[in-house]
Amino acid sequence: MSTNALSKSRRKPITVEDLNGPTKAAITFLCLGEQTGSELMQKLGTAEIERITSAMSHLGPIPAEVVEHVLKEFTQKVVSGTGSVVGSLSTAESMLRKFMPEEQVSNIMEGLKNSERESAMWRGFGALDETVIANYLKGEHDQTAAAILNNVDTGVAAKVLPLLGPERMQDIAERMIAMEAVPLHMMQQIEETLKQDILSNAMHTNSVETHQRMADLFNQLDVQAFEELSGALDARIPDAFQAIKQRMFVFDDLFKLPMQDLAQVMRGLDGATLPMAMRGAKKEQRDHLMECLPQRSRQMLMDEMAATGPVRGRDVRAAQAAMVEYAKSLADQGVIELPSAADDDEFIE
Repeated sequence: MSTNALSKSRRKPITVEDLNGPTKAAITFLCLGEQTGSELMQKLGTAEIERITSAMSHLGPIPAEVVEHVLKEFTQKVVSGTGSVVGSLSTAESMLRKFMPEEQVSNIMEGLKNSERESAMWRGFGALDETVIANYLKGEHDQTAAAILNNVDTGVAAKVLPLLGPERMQDIAERMIAMEAVPLHMMQQIEETLKQDILSNAMHTNSVETHQRMADLFNQLDVQAFEELSGALDARIPDAFQAIKQRMFVFDDLFKLPMQDLAQVMRGLDGATLPMAMRGAKKEQRDHLMECLPQRSRQMLMDEMAATGPVRGRDVRAAQAAMVEYAKSLADQGVIELPSAADDDEFIE
């Protein structure tokens, strides 16, 4: 990763609340300038130099009010608008080269870059869906799971823990509380495993999420528009389009539902939605819908359909879409269960 990329990877500008000892020292050195700062840094020990260099590399743009807070004697300069300074990895590296041997500077900088890469890896891991993280941890030892969750954002860990089940959640939480510093070689092994097992599959995970999003979009698309789009997509990206279609739930899929579930959907529809939707159904679909209703309701529906004159195609498609959406809402509530995305069995009379 380039020094420019590292500089741009800073989060929000530093605030007074973020300040600690090494950060204050780093801002002071930046205000002194490379020459004076380098001369002063030569008087420090290696451990202090590494802490200050690490802090300096993560500072990014420093607001003038923060500089003023750290260096009160610079108040007038800060107020005039010239007091802001910028900390970056390149600035820290340049300062170190003023008084340190090349090899020692290289070792410090390489350590910082590795630390930055590790931080990026943990941020990437924490950004995954909590169910993906939980499923991965289910195959790990409790101590390893605790070490991993201690390294992700607490908000992420809070979502993942309950997904592991009550008993395991308690065991892992207890280990997280009692855990001391994990040996470096063990953390490096965990991080390397995460890169290979999880983060290397991030593109696949993203593709799955994209396919589901597009399936949801196509479910709401006008039937005629979807049919026009289908031919082009099937020709240009057949594999991806097929994966998306497998995740869609459309009007024809209603007939894969058990009869009692389909009857539940029909009973909850508003007004003329059901008779309008049936006007566009195939004969075998209409027959099946009728079979799901009691005799009296069936006769009332047939009379209503017979009394309706010609209808517009878009009204029929809207009614069928409403029927599908209602079925999905019942599934979200746990009232019915929709067919699996991988279930391609057709309804047989």
